[in-house]
Amino acid sequence: MKKKAASPSTESPAKRLAGFIAKFDPAVAALIRSAQRALRKRLPTANILVYDNYNFLAIGFCSTERTSDCLVSLAAYAKGVSLFFYYGARLDDPHRILQGGGKRVRFIRLERAATLGNPDVEALLGAATAQAKMPLPTAGRGRLIIKSVSVKQRPRRSA
Repeated sequence: MKKKAASPSTESPAKRLAGFIAKFDPAVAALIRSAQRALRKRLPTANILVYDNYNFLAIGFCSTERTSDCLVSLAAYAKGVSLFFYYGARLDDPHRILQGGGKRVRFIRLERAATLGNPDVEALLGAATAQAKMPLPTAGRGRLIIKSVSVKQRPRRSA
């Protein structure tokens, strides 16, 4: 899989991200935008790292500019959007809403952005923030950074 690092562009990162999101069906694009806004409101000092990969558009909310310091990310593909907890396997999940069985990552499929306001999801977001190796900055606003764009990608719209 050939991966191309984000190249300098005359477009702002926000415009580039809007273009990545525009590749999706309107309903999925609307869900991506509303979930991103909700997470930005919840994590205002997080850096947003964007990877327009082969399989997914990944939008990570991180305490630094390193992927390893990611707290949560949105992963969008043609059929929907999921909220990934980078270190989700370590989270207390008493209501068993997290999916996945890997050693590190867990996720929740998002049917709508309002799911992010569910008290159980809010508790997981708070726990993910609290367990971060590098805490989020206490002031300021995180940057939007386009990290990479894959030359080849799966279709972003349903067939």
